[in-house]
Amino acid sequence: MTKEWKAADYLPADLERALLVGRVWRDNVGPCVVLVRAGQVFDITAHCATVSDLLERDDLLAFARSVPGQALGDAAALIAASLAPPEGNAVRLLAPCDLQAIKACGVTFAVSLLERVIEEQAGGDAARADALRASLLHDIGSDLSAIKPGSPEAEALKQQFIARGAWSQYMEVGIGPYAEVFSKSQPMSAVGLGADVGLHPASHWNNPEPEIVLAVTSRAQAVGATLGNDVNLRDIEGRSALLLGKAKDNNGSCALGPFIRLFDEHYTIDTVRQAEVRLRIEGAEDDFVLDGESRMREISRDPLDLVAQTCGAHHQYPDGFMLFLGTMFSPIKDRGAPGAGFTHKLGDRVSISSGALGTLVNHVQRSDAIAPWTFGVRALYANLAQRGLLKGAQ
Repeated sequence: MTKEWKAADYLPADLERALLVGRVWRDNVGPCVVLVRAGQVFDITAHCATVSDLLERDDLLAFARSVPGQALGDAAALIAASLAPPEGNAVRLLAPCDLQAIKACGVTFAVSLLERVIEEQAGGDAARADALRASLLHDIGSDLSAIKPGSPEAEALKQQFIARGAWSQYMEVGIGPYAEVFSKSQPMSAVGLGADVGLHPASHWNNPEPEIVLAVTSRAQAVGATLGNDVNLRDIEGRSALLLGKAKDNNGSCALGPFIRLFDEHYTIDTVRQAEVRLRIEGAEDDFVLDGESRMREISRDPLDLVAQTCGAHHQYPDGFMLFLGTMFSPIKDRGAPGAGFTHKLGDRVSISSGALGTLVNHVQRSDAIAPWTFGVRALYANLAQRGLLKGAQ
């Protein structure tokens, strides 16, 4: 049954005390940086030209709480406009980041580790997944979450698998010392709430990946979080790990939003560590419904460890970065023939929710059929220069 959604469902449950950062497109103006305070939206682009500039401020919280801005109405109305057809909507949400690199961590939950091994052994063939899943669960069990990655116990388990000829590159990053960190998407390419997400037309076995995404500064400081959909092509990645780029980075394959919630006395990294992330998929053509949940307390690597493995003396991100933390949810519910597992159908509505962050919703289409990505960094700076705003970048 299709769920009835209200605009308030897309916003944090404690909206009145949440401090939110976002980006909107204003017709005849262009992209704008906004803050949401006590549920009201303010355009602060005149004081901070990009989200990257804003998050880099040493006085981020004090500035975000006090900077004046142009009032754009309440957040619920902005949500409603962003979910409606774009024609005639003067203001609508974009992804809440701009110049930041978009990075992602994989295989950070035991369940996702098993599913990646299944993809690898199935060679991208969804029909083989069910039998392989049963075999792997019999051979290695499902509770790898008790194993600390990089520990002596993990190394001993690794040697057991090697001796049995069962070691996998996914187990290496799942329980080995080094996390999998890859480039999910390019700066300015992510889509926001209400936009279509894209599947590469060559893929026939794919799924959403609902995740919490940290907003991290150039100093490797996590300053907030948002929701993300790391759209994944299981058949393409399963053929070869060298196809990870094709499996992960396509037009519309990265969705973020609705807003970045800044860390403060009400919302902290510990809130992220205890968060629950819910996924709902509603089919447009077959009345299919799938519900699932990820519990961040079951992550195998601490979120701040993932930040440190991404950014430090070994690698810098001068404009900051967004970091997907991974998911424990790989949908396996049959959609069609028994044992066929899950794959998207065009028109699917994907909703990713967490109480303190709200809900990110997108619809699934082909990456070559949705609007092409044309507004990149050069276009952003040309727009800001035309508006006389580059002098405000800090």
